[in-house]
Amino acid sequence: MVAFGENNNEIDYKRRIRYAEDEEAGEAYADGPRLSRQLSTASNMSIRSARSVRSRTIDPALALPVQYRTLSHNLEESKERELAEARKVKDSATSELADLDWHKITVNEVYERLSSSPTQGLSLEQVKRKLGQPPESSNLALAIVLAVVFFVQASFNAWQDWSSSRVMASITTMLPDNCMLLRDGQPTEVLAPEVVPGDVLYVKAGNKLPADVRLVESSSDLKFDRSILTGESMPTAGSVDSTDDNYLETHCIGMQGTHCISGSGMGVVVATGDRTVFGRIAKLTNRPSTGSTTLQKEIFHFVTIVVSLMLSMILLVIILWASYLHKKHPDWISVPQLIVSLVTVAIAFVPEGLPIALTASLTITANIMKQNNILCKSLKTVETLGVVSVICSDKTGTLTKNQMSASDCCVGNKKLTPVTARDEMIRNQDTPNNMISQFRAVAGICNAGEFDVTTTNLPLQDRKINGDATDQAVLRFSEGLGPVSDVRRMWRKRFDLAFNSKNKFMVRVSSLVEPEGLAIAMPVQEASQFDAENDMLLTIKGGPDVLIGRCTAFVSDDGSTKDFNDGVRLAVEQIKDGWSSQGKRVILLARKILPASVIKSEVTSNDFERETLEHARTGLTLVGLIGIVDPPREEVPDVVRILRRAGIRIFMVTGDFALTAAAIASECGIITNPPNLVHDILALSRDKPKASEKTEAGLETPTSETTISSIVLSGPELITLNENQWEQLCQYDEVVFARTTPEQKLRIVKEYQSRENLVAMTGDGVNDAPSLKQADIGIAPGSGSDIAIEAADMVLLDSFSAIVEAVLYGRVVFDNLKKTICYLLPAGTFSEFWPIMTNVIFGLPQILSSFLMIIICCFTDCAAATTLAYEKPEADVMLRPPRNPKKDKLVDWKLLLQAYGFVGLSETLCSFAMSYWYAQRRGVTFGTLWFGYGYVPPNLTQGYVTSVLNEASSIYFVNLVVM
Repeated sequence: MVAFGENNNEIDYKRRIRYAEDEEAGEAYADGPRLSRQLSTASNMSIRSARSVRSRTIDPALALPVQYRTLSHNLEESKERELAEARKVKDSATSELADLDWHKITVNEVYERLSSSPTQGLSLEQVKRKLGQPPESSNLALAIVLAVVFFVQASFNAWQDWSSSRVMASITTMLPDNCMLLRDGQPTEVLAPEVVPGDVLYVKAGNKLPADVRLVESSSDLKFDRSILTGESMPTAGSVDSTDDNYLETHCIGMQGTHCISGSGMGVVVATGDRTVFGRIAKLTNRPSTGSTTLQKEIFHFVTIVVSLMLSMILLVIILWASYLHKKHPDWISVPQLIVSLVTVAIAFVPEGLPIALTASLTITANIMKQNNILCKSLKTVETLGVVSVICSDKTGTLTKNQMSASDCCVGNKKLTPVTARDEMIRNQDTPNNMISQFRAVAGICNAGEFDVTTTNLPLQDRKINGDATDQAVLRFSEGLGPVSDVRRMWRKRFDLAFNSKNKFMVRVSSLVEPEGLAIAMPVQEASQFDAENDMLLTIKGGPDVLIGRCTAFVSDDGSTKDFNDGVRLAVEQIKDGWSSQGKRVILLARKILPASVIKSEVTSNDFERETLEHARTGLTLVGLIGIVDPPREEVPDVVRILRRAGIRIFMVTGDFALTAAAIASECGIITNPPNLVHDILALSRDKPKASEKTEAGLETPTSETTISSIVLSGPELITLNENQWEQLCQYDEVVFARTTPEQKLRIVKEYQSRENLVAMTGDGVNDAPSLKQADIGIAPGSGSDIAIEAADMVLLDSFSAIVEAVLYGRVVFDNLKKTICYLLPAGTFSEFWPIMTNVIFGLPQILSSFLMIIICCFTDCAAATTLAYEKPEADVMLRPPRNPKKDKLVDWKLLLQAYGFVGLSETLCSFAMSYWYAQRRGVTFGTLWFGYGYVPPNLTQGYVTSVLNEASSIYFVNLVVM
C-alpha cells in the first residue's frame, strides 16, 4: 500500500506541465505514461495541428489561466523581499558588531563599566537589577494615588460647580421679577412666572419683558434693546402696526428677555415660557465674556511662575542624568526611574491643594456676602471689589432712599407747602379755574404713575403707586388736592412721550371727555376758546433749566394767564436755585392748547411725535414749580467715611441740577469742603498745568497731606473737556458730576479706567446700564430696574451699607489666598523638591517618596490650607489703600523669598537633619550615603538599609507635617 501511494505521487509529480527553462535544463520526463486524448472523427481538421504542437514546448503564459500566472509572480516577488530583508539584517548586525569595543578596553575598564568586582563579582541586588524587575509597589501606589487625586479634585470641582449654580439660582429667585398687568379692569402687579397668554401687559422704560407680547398701544419713543437675541446694538422701535412679515423683524412684537429702554406702551401676551422666541433660542441669551478679572489674572501669574520653575527643574534633572549619571553611574537611575523622578518633580512643584483651597475660599466668602444680602453673580467678581480705587455712584435710589415727596410748590407768586396748598384749594373751591386747581390738573394729567387699587382704602402716604419716584411724589401731591381719578376721567390720554435722561421732560397730549375738565385745567378765557371736539391739551413736566426758556406765559395768583417777562423769569430761577441748594429736586409743570388747525398728523402716526416735540419747543404756559425731597439713606455718610478711610474715592454721578447734587453730596459726606472751596470748570486749565498751578488748585500739596480737593461739574461742561483737563479732573479727591447723560456716565468710567483706576459703578436706572457694563464691577440695588440688575455684576439687596462688607471681604479673599499660597509653597513644593535633587546630584536615596508627597499636598496641607479661608479680617484691612494690580501681585519675590528662602529652607534642613540623624543612629551613616549612588557597606544588607531609609522617609514626612 505504501509503495503504491509513493508511485502515484511520483506519477502526479511528473504529470505537471513542463516549462521551457526545465527543458533547457535537460529535465527528462521519460518515466510515467503520458496523458493523451482519443480524437473523434468530427475533429479531423485539428489533428495535424495537435500533432505538430506535441513536438514543441508549451509556453505557460499561453497555457496557464491568469490566476495561476499571478500566483507565480507573487511568489517570486515574495522571495525577493525576503532576500532584501535578510541582507538588511545582516548589514545591521555587521554595523553593531563593528561598534563593540570590549576587546579593545582594559580589564579594569570592563569591571568599571559593568559595575563588577574581580573579588566579589556582582551582588544579588545588581543581578536583580540587570535581570529586570516588575514595577515596584511604591510606583504602583503612586499611580493609584495620582488617579485618586485626579478623581477627587474632579469630583470636588463638579460639586462646587453644582453648588455655585444653586447659589446663582437662589440669587435669581431673590431678585425682583414683577410686572404690571391689567386684570379685572385694574392695574395689578404680579410675578413674571404668573403671566399667561391673553394678559394685558403695561410696558415702560426699564422693564424686561416677561413674555412675547403683541403691542396694542405704544408711545412714539418706545424702543427695545434686542441685542440679547439678535446681537444688534441699535435699539428697535416699537409700533402698533406690523412692519414685517418676519416675526423676528416686525416692530409690533415685544420679545421675552428684551428690555424697554425708552417710552411706554401696552401689549397682549401671546407666548410664554418655551413658546417664546427667547425660549426657543435660549443659547443666544448667554452674556459674552468681558475679560479676565483681577483674581483670574493673579492666579494665571502664579501658575506661570510655578510652571516655569517646574519645567526648569525638570530640564535640569534631564541634563544631569544625561551628562553625568547615565555615564558614570548607569545603574543608579534607569530610564523608567528617570521618568518617575520627573513626575515626582512635577508633583513637588505643583501645589495640588491650591485649586481646592481657592474654590473653597471663594465659596465661603460668597456665602458670607450672601448672608449680608450681597449677591455676586459670579465667584470671580468676589475679589474684584477689593481692588477698586474709585466708586462712581448714582444719586437717586442709591445714595438716597428713592422715597420722594413734595415739600414745596410755587404757583403764581406764592410759595406753598402741601398743607398750605390744600388750604388754599379749600378756600377757593367755589372759584373755578383758580391757580391751585390748574396746578392740580396738570400734575394729575401729565403723570405716568398709577395708584394700586389694592391699597385704595389706606391713608394717602401709605398707598402704593406704580411708577417712578418722581411721578409718585407729584401724583401723591395732586391726590392731596383732590381725586386724580376725577381729572383723568375728564381728560383722555391720546399720546405719551415718556421722560428720558436726554430730553429731561415728559409730554402727554390729552383730549377733553367731560366739559367740567375745562374748569379745572385752564382759565375761563382759554376755556371759552377751546374746541372740545377737536382741540387737544399738551401738558409737560420736566427740568426747569430745559423748559423755562420755552415758556411765554404763566398762571398768576388769580388763575389768569399773563406774559412771562424777565422779572417773573428771574423770580422763578431764584426759587429754583434756592430749592436746589437745599438738595431738592425741582420740577416745572406747564401746558399748551393745541388747536385743531395746527394738528397736521394723526395721533397714531409716527409723525405725531415729531410734531408734538415741535409744539413743545415754544409757547408754553408755566403752571407752577414743585420741590421734591429725596432724603439720603441714614447709613450713607458712615459708608462714605469708611470707604474714604480705606483709600477709595467715591464720586456722585447724577442727572440732577448741580446745586441739588452738591447739596445732597454734602449731606452724604461726598463733598466735605465748604461751598467757597469747591472748584468748578474754571479750575481746570486747558493747557498742561505747571507745578505751581497744581498746588494752587489743591491737587498737589507736598506740605499737607490732609488737604482735600473738591469739584462740581455738569454734563454740558464735560463735553468741552480736553485731555489735559481730564488728567487734572481725575486727580481730585471729591467730584460731583451733575446733569449727566448715559453717554457721559460711560465716558466718566472710561476716563478713570484709562488712568489705571479700577472703577466700580453703582446705579439703579436704565440710563446707568451702559456704565454698569463698562465698569470693572457693576453694582445695582435690589430695587433697581431690570436692565440695571441685568447689567450689574453684584446686587445689594438690603442697603448701600452692604458695599462696605463687599469691599472688606473682597480684600479678605486676596489676603487669605496669599496666606494659603505662603502656607502651601514651603512644605508642598520646596521641601518636596530637594529630596529629588539630592537623589540626582549627590547620589543620596530619595528620602521622601512620591507617595508621601501626594499625601502632603492633597490631604495634610490641603485640609489646613482650606481652614485659612475662614481667617478673620486683619485689623488694618479697611485702613490701607487698595492694592495696585500691576504692582501688588498675589505671588511676588517677597512671598517667594519668605516661602522658599526662610520657611522652606528651615523646614527642609530640619527634615533632612532629623531623617539622616535617625539613619545614622541605626547604623546607616550619612557618609556612606553621600555620593554613594546605591552603595551598601559590606557589614549591612540591602534589606536592612531599605528598611531604615523607609523609616527615615516617614520621619521626614512627619517633620514636614508638624512644621
